[in-house]
Amino acid sequence: MTRGPDQYTQALPWGAGDLEARVGMMPVCCVAQICCCCGPAPCDPCCPCCPRVKVSTGTRLLYVLFHILACAVCCLVLSRTVVEAIKENVPFYTALCEHLPGGTNCNLLVGYSAVYRVCFGTACFYLGQAAFLINVKSSTSFRALLHNGFWFLKLLLLVGLWAAAFFIPDQHFIRAWHLVGVCGGFVFILVQLVLITAFAHTWNKNWLTGASKDKRWCLMVLLATLGFYAVAFVAYAFLYNFYTHPGGCALNKGLLAFNGSLCLLMSFVSVTPCVRLRPSSSGPLQASIICCYLMYLTFSAFSSRPPEKVQYQGQNLTICFPSIGKDGMQKKDTTVAVLGAGVMYACVLFACNEASLLAEMFGPLWMIKVYSVEFQKPSCCFCCLDRMEEELAESPGSLVGHDESDHVVYSYSAFHFVFFLASLYVMMTLTNWFSYEGAELEATFTLGSWSTFWVKVVSGWACVLLYLWLLLAPLCLPDSHLPPPSHPTQRIIRRRRRRALHRVSVAV
Repeated sequence: MTRGPDQYTQALPWGAGDLEARVGMMPVCCVAQICCCCGPAPCDPCCPCCPRVKVSTGTRLLYVLFHILACAVCCLVLSRTVVEAIKENVPFYTALCEHLPGGTNCNLLVGYSAVYRVCFGTACFYLGQAAFLINVKSSTSFRALLHNGFWFLKLLLLVGLWAAAFFIPDQHFIRAWHLVGVCGGFVFILVQLVLITAFAHTWNKNWLTGASKDKRWCLMVLLATLGFYAVAFVAYAFLYNFYTHPGGCALNKGLLAFNGSLCLLMSFVSVTPCVRLRPSSSGPLQASIICCYLMYLTFSAFSSRPPEKVQYQGQNLTICFPSIGKDGMQKKDTTVAVLGAGVMYACVLFACNEASLLAEMFGPLWMIKVYSVEFQKPSCCFCCLDRMEEELAESPGSLVGHDESDHVVYSYSAFHFVFFLASLYVMMTLTNWFSYEGAELEATFTLGSWSTFWVKVVSGWACVLLYLWLLLAPLCLPDSHLPPPSHPTQRIIRRRRRRALHRVSVAV
């Protein structure tokens, strides 16, 4: 089924419908794309078979493509193979070096310095828009039109910022920008940890709401919990089997044992009576999700660490790699490392989108208020933010009403600010965090880096601490925060108190 010209004309501002009469035989789709690239009109796919894309979805998708383009450029300039090809095949390479602050050695055009400068331009691109779009509440305002359109001009601006960054003198820029990158990267890690713990908290609370009304939801909670624990156990067995070796890898073995103990600790704390009686939404489902995430971070850390060279059974071996050859010996292979990097970047893009939605729903303090969401009814699609907005709109005292005509779907400013942090996080990850000098893309996936390894290990421990704090912090609240007397949990507390008093009287 094809779309008529009226469908495109209705979506185009600034009299785009009149342009059709002036251009004669030019298709309406071409007019739409011209208005999208050079005007405030939102982009829409021309293919009649493609589903119609919402303005908010299309805008975020295009900004994601901009960020993917920036990351691809960073990987290219960091690759030793690509750098050698550029030096041999680009005719004006030497002439360009003479006009740059780095001189004739061309250190600015390749390696970690080029990654820092490309990410500097990308970060300025997103940070400038974050400041420009603060407190935008209507998609029809002038600033919102700039946000949703002018894509070709934005691409030129982004490329111009990349080019301008290469003319910054290299005296103190790299060191100062490295400090900014470290701070921004750690802040982005914190955002990711809040999102994963809030995801687990919200899932458990939503389904326990249904379990209190229908016992079939209890079965779903049980199946989901067992499923996540099964995934965590399989991941643990996989890491022990492929990332350890009888001749060494003592650090991997120790971290696996320690992180496995943390999983047992979280599971035990989540089912203790003192914890379950305070936050009524706590349970093993939350702990199982955090255990899976901890195993993922452990896998990512093991994939990022340098190998070990040991002598085992009279042979010199390089161990602690995931791949095993036909002879049973471990060998270098970048497949698992590249796969882990792809999963990591997918999590980065998901965090950017999710944080912008939560910032619009809960305001600047969304990282705190997201844990206080209350659901009126359970849903299998609770993680969809549109469903969550409906729940908040139906509940009394909701923070944000579900009214798209008066509010934008997501926070434009928070969206760009989180992408600014993501640019710094990607920059630090590609350049091995604290050992950025001499960083190469090939070495990142084969030789690894201790800095990246420990950052990911500490991130996993920080996630566990955040989750335990969410469980144990309510224990410090006064008794006034306990559920009302009519609540079943309160009746259990009174019943246990009476039993305790009875035991005391009998003992006396």
